[in-house]
Amino acid sequence: MSTSRGRVEDVYESQNDQRLDELHSKIRTLRGITTDIHGDVEAQNLILDDTGDRFSAFGTSLMQTSRRAGQAFGIGTGSLKPWRIAMLIVAVFLAFWIISKVLSWWWGSPAV
Repeated sequence: MSTSRGRVEDVYESQNDQRLDELHSKIRTLRGITTDIHGDVEAQNLILDDTGDRFSAFGTSLMQTSRRAGQAFGIGTGSLKPWRIAMLIVAVFLAFWIISKVLSWWWGSPAV
């Protein structure tokens, strides 16, 4: 009976070794997947940081451009207000319309 018991223990030990090898294989696979996920996360963080830096630079550039445009067009504190500019444009068009009507009345339409 002891040889039979020895064989059973050898079978169990062999099965344990096989299961242990399978477990090591799964651990290696999980470690590889974890490493790949970590690398992907790091790459995405770099992309996000770069995107954030680009948006910040764009916002700064847009703010500077807006300030320069305001200075160029005289819009800002202590200068012409936008509603004044709009009224000036309307007045200019109205003046051209009135002048065209007066000139057409003055010269009249040609006789046909």
